[in-house]
Amino acid sequence: MADILTLFPEAQGQEMILLQEITKEYSDNQLTTFIGLYRARRRDPQMILLTTVIGFVVVAGIQRFMVGQIGMGLLYLFTAGLCFIGTIIDLINYQDLAFEYNRKMAMESATMTGSLKS
Repeated sequence: MADILTLFPEAQGQEMILLQEITKEYSDNQLTTFIGLYRARRRDPQMILLTTVIGFVVVAGIQRFMVGQIGMGLLYLFTAGLCFIGTIIDLINYQDLAFEYNRKMAMESATMTGSLKS
């Protein structure tokens, strides 16, 4: 039986717990399919951090566009990251931004995997 940790070693902490909970009843084939779908949609927290730092220097709001928050991205873009306060908050909470997005993608991937026949 395949293990989520061996198939997806880059997941850590809350993300690993979430993935283990979602995939506990999956067969090896379903698990492999789920990991493939999820890996393609997932956002790395370090990439969110990098784009938030870039928001300080170049264009604010890139991190919000990356996690699918188009409205907030536009707001950050037109207000210079809400006068940099929003960007500072995102620097502190970058892992939460990534986890919330990744949780949605995990649920969507699980729905697609569950609808496939084993």
